[in-house]
Amino acid sequence: MVMYAYKAVNKSGKRRAGLQDASNLVDLEKRLKRTGLDLINGKITKKNLFATGTTVTRRELITFFFNMEQLTNAGVPLLESLADLRDTLSNPLLREVVANMIESIEGGMNFSQAMAEHPRIFEKVFVSLVNAGEKSGKLQEVFLHLTNTLKWEDEMASQTKQVLIYPAIVMVVVTAVAFFLMIYLVPQLTGFIKTMGQTLPFHTKALLFVSSVFVQYWYVILGLPVITFAILKFMIAFNSQARYRFDDLKLKLWPIGPILKKIILARFANFFAMLYASGISILECIAICRDIAGNVVIEESLAQAGREIEEGKNLTQSFQSANIFPPLVLRMLRVGEATGALDKALLNVSYFYDRDVKEAITKAQAMIGPAMTVLLGLMLGWIMFSVLMPIYDVISKVKI
Repeated sequence: MVMYAYKAVNKSGKRRAGLQDASNLVDLEKRLKRTGLDLINGKITKKNLFATGTTVTRRELITFFFNMEQLTNAGVPLLESLADLRDTLSNPLLREVVANMIESIEGGMNFSQAMAEHPRIFEKVFVSLVNAGEKSGKLQEVFLHLTNTLKWEDEMASQTKQVLIYPAIVMVVVTAVAFFLMIYLVPQLTGFIKTMGQTLPFHTKALLFVSSVFVQYWYVILGLPVITFAILKFMIAFNSQARYRFDDLKLKLWPIGPILKKIILARFANFFAMLYASGISILECIAICRDIAGNVVIEESLAQAGREIEEGKNLTQSFQSANIFPPLVLRMLRVGEATGALDKALLNVSYFYDRDVKEAITKAQAMIGPAMTVLLGLMLGWIMFSVLMPIYDVISKVKI
C-alpha cells in the first residue's frame, strides 16, 4: 500500500482533505466510501500520517472521550458515534485516526484493538481501560473516567505552567538587566573610577572583571546555555545512567521537583484505581501504570514493587520497600487492602496528592516572586556599592 493525499466531500457537502493508505485510487475510493466520504481526487504522497506536523492535544482527547461517553450513554451504536465524530473533528490527524479506527472495527476488531493501532495518540493505559470496559459492559463509565482524568491532568499541567512561566519571565528580565549593566553602564563608569587614583576595593575589582568578561565574551555567555542544553539532551537520549540522574534531579530540584513527583504519583494512583476497579490484576496495573510515569526513577521503583509482589509481599509492603509514598499514604493503602476497598483508597491517595499539589503550587508562586526580586536587588546593590564606594572614599578625604 501507498499513502494518498486526497480531497473528498462528506454527506453534508463539506470538503475534507487528508491522508489515507490504499493500494490504488479505486481502493482509496472504496475506503473513503466506507467512512462516509466521496473522493474528489487523490495523489500518491511520501508523507506519513504521523509526520504531517499535526498533533493531538490533551483537550482534543478530552473532547473525543466526552463525546464518546455522551453518545454511548444515549444508546448510539459505536460505529455511528465514531462516524459522527469523524465528520465534526477539526484536527486532521485525529480525524484520520478515527477514520482508520472505523475501518479497523468494520474489519472485525473491537474498539480497544482499533485504539491500540495508534499508540502515539492513545496511551497503553487508555487501551487497557477501554478493553476492560468492553469486557465488563461498562464502556460508558470508562469514557467518563477518562474524560474526568484528562481534565484533571490538563488542570495540573496548566497550574504547573503557571509556576514555570513567572520565574522564566523574571529570569529573562534579570538577564537582560544584567547584560545592560555589565556591557553598557559599568564600562561607562570604569574610566571615571580608575582616574580617581584610589586603591580599588576587592568588590569593585570583581565588578570590573565581570564587566570585562561580559564585554569580551558576551557571545560565549549567550551560547553556553544552548550548547549545554544540546549536550545534556544528547546524553539523556543515549545514556541510561545520565537519564536516570537527570530524572532524579528533576524530582529533587526546588521548587518544581517535589511538585512534579506529586503529580506523577497522583496520576499513577488515579489510573491504578481505575484499572484495578475494572478487574485488572495488581501486577498488570503496576506494569501498565509504570509506562505512564515518564520518569525513570519512578519507573524503577514501581518495577521493584512489582517484583516484590511477585515474591509474595502485599501492595503496601512493596510500596514501602520501594520508598515511593510517604507514611500517611501507605497507611491509607494498608487500610484499603485490609477492607477490600483498594480502589477507593487509591482514589483517596489521588485526591490527597491533588490537593497537596495545588497547595504546593500556590506556595511556590508566592515564594518565587520575592526570591527573584531579592536576586535582582542584590545584583543592583552590588553594582551600586562597588561604584559608589570609591567615590565616597575620595569625598571623605577632601579637606574643607
